[in-house]
Amino acid sequence: MATLQAVSGSLTASERGILTAINSGASSLSLVGSGFIVLCYLLFKELRKFSFKLVFFLALSDMFCSFFSIIGDPSKGYFCYAQGYATHFFCVASFLWTTTIAFTLHRTVVRHKTDVEDLESMFHLYVWVIRSIGNHHHGHISRVAAWCWAQTGLTGQVVHFVTFYAPLWGAILFNGFTYFQVIRMLNNATRMAVGMSERGHQSDARSDMKALNRWGYYPLILIGSWFFGTINRMHDFIEPGHKIFWLSVLDVGMAALMGLFNSIAYGLNSSVRRAIYERFDLFPDRFGRLLPRNLRQRGQQQDSELISLKTEGQ
Repeated sequence: MATLQAVSGSLTASERGILTAINSGASSLSLVGSGFIVLCYLLFKELRKFSFKLVFFLALSDMFCSFFSIIGDPSKGYFCYAQGYATHFFCVASFLWTTTIAFTLHRTVVRHKTDVEDLESMFHLYVWVIRSIGNHHHGHISRVAAWCWAQTGLTGQVVHFVTFYAPLWGAILFNGFTYFQVIRMLNNATRMAVGMSERGHQSDARSDMKALNRWGYYPLILIGSWFFGTINRMHDFIEPGHKIFWLSVLDVGMAALMGLFNSIAYGLNSSVRRAIYERFDLFPDRFGRLLPRNLRQRGQQQDSELISLKTEGQ
């Protein structure tokens, strides 16, 4: 991935081999997780709503990001350039799609706008076109250990910060601020509903509040995935040529797991679980029993949960 220039410098060949294995294993998990969400979107028609369409594009970006990250030791020339360009492009596109999800949620819940579907073309322009223009500032591509990346040295580090870490932390700040506003507003509405409803419905409202509070963890995915990479890049500025192996391990491993984290947090939601449960429910009981018990129970409770959330939102 874009942060894998950390494996160069003073690291030995065996240490670079370890990092290559970690990257391949973690990226494979992300590829499977994001690919599963893409497959669910394509197979289940009931998931093809605008909100989950954004999750689909997020998973698609993660899937390609993971795929190109798995390709180790590409040949020089065009293939090296293609890998370096593709990993940077799709990894940045991934966290840009998280900002569109946060923006959509904020515009719908906080600002009470219903025109979010009309903004889809603007979202694509924002993520794909502008992202592509930003990639052209890389300059020449060089091989860095088992991966390709932009030019090394001080110029390359500055370009890397401007084109990758600047939009990354901008997305983190935007998502954090947006979800804070959404959660605060929905928590206030839920507390009012709890106070006005009967005691029999208060437990349901409190469980809904816990579900809403999970949105606060979404910005932590980007922080957890790229915190060590950011520290590693800062260390490169301070002590160029001197790499810290354990920091590089955390850098490569956590960054490669971003697709898996996104697929679990954004993709494996109640709608997906219900769609899977309903497909298994079409088969004989012995196949339905293959599902975990908590998934079967959640599938049976989805309708009441959605009705509860809808009532509170009104």
